[in-house]
Amino acid sequence: REPLIEACAGLLDENDPETAIRKEAEEELGYRLKDIERLFASFMSPGSVTERLWFFTARYSPADRISDGGGAPEEGEDIEVLEIPLDEALAAIADGRIVDAKTIILIQHLKLNPIAP
Repeated sequence: REPLIEACAGLLDENDPETAIRKEAEEELGYRLKDIERLFASFMSPGSVTERLWFFTARYSPADRISDGGGAPEEGEDIEVLEIPLDEALAAIADGRIVDAKTIILIQHLKLNPIAP
């Protein structure tokens, strides 16, 4: 079974979406994010489920790294942090390596709305 390539994400539990993504970024990626931009919130399949996803982007640098990431072992997470250039991510969508809907949406958003250096 191939590993699933997906953007950092998690359940809200008792948190608001921004608090939740900050927590997940620290646990899964090992980065403490500063300025987070909320993009939009959407229903992935409103005809069959009520789950709503909030999408964010954030700038980060090596100075923001606080750990190796990898997820919370007590939650059964075993995550390999993967950073790839945008063009490679787009190619991975095209060739079927990236199949996660939220990840595809974020990659395509980034292609359409590049973040200035």
